[in-house]
Amino acid sequence: MALSNTELRYYDSNILRLPADKRTQYHAQVDRLINELKKTLHNQNEIRITKVVKAGSFAKFTILRKTHEDPVDVDVVFYISGEDVSQETLSSLNEKIFDALVELYPTKSVEDFVLQRKATTVTFVKSGINVDVVPVIEDTDKKGYGWQFDIKEGTKLHTCAPCQIQFIRDRKNVDPDFRTLVRLAKKWRNHAELSHLKSFAIELIMAHLLDTRGKSGNIESRFRAFLLYIAHAGLKEVISFKENEGHIPNFNDPIVIIDPVCNTNNVASRITEAERVEIVEAALLAWETAHLASVEDDLAIWKELFGSRLKVREDA
Repeated sequence: MALSNTELRYYDSNILRLPADKRTQYHAQVDRLINELKKTLHNQNEIRITKVVKAGSFAKFTILRKTHEDPVDVDVVFYISGEDVSQETLSSLNEKIFDALVELYPTKSVEDFVLQRKATTVTFVKSGINVDVVPVIEDTDKKGYGWQFDIKEGTKLHTCAPCQIQFIRDRKNVDPDFRTLVRLAKKWRNHAELSHLKSFAIELIMAHLLDTRGKSGNIESRFRAFLLYIAHAGLKEVISFKENEGHIPNFNDPIVIIDPVCNTNNVASRITEAERVEIVEAALLAWETAHLASVEDDLAIWKELFGSRLKVREDA
């Protein structure tokens, strides 16, 4: 007997989904960071910030509540105008933001600062959330778009944070259970320790299945279909979307999932062939486990996929 939609929605709402009070708390903490950083960057560097967008899983409402295996990451995109899109400018913006954040926060309130490939990450001690501050040079010719820089590869990416948020919102409007399915997939990913399968890639695989197969079937069968798709297709087919207008270049990466807001961005480009094989094998094992759990109607088997905190109903 399959888990019902009611049971999986209970699990999602009460165990997986970020609760409203925590969302409010994180919003307030991030807003304080944004306000102080805006003032510091303007006063010290005369950087003109035109807008700030909270992005990523937090803004898309696909984020998981914080546990020991489920970190909370909030992306904050700073749109900056009046700068050229050169490697030197983009690299120096990352460094200026890093230096400003180090100056803003005393060590007692922040656990760590890390200068990442495209952002500066701040980890707050009390709440435990990670905030990625991402500088983007605004593209004045295309609303919402800007240039993001990778300091490791020295490359720049044309991106649109509001467009990515709208992409997920559009799928949620088609399928009310879309975000639930994404959170189930993310929880499986985290429990299986497949850290190279990033959240954005999961969202896009699930969106591809919705676009190509529709929303028929219950939540459990569609989650199993997600696992089976990865296992059978091996993530070898190119995934793209109706939003990808125009030419899509050829990629030689093991997995190709095209960013719906930028045809030249393969969001899975950093996944190696060995990691692809690991993901595919994990998905096949998970599908077999889920199938057995469904046939046996055994919650203990389902916990092999989602962990010991799986709960699908109130205690009697």
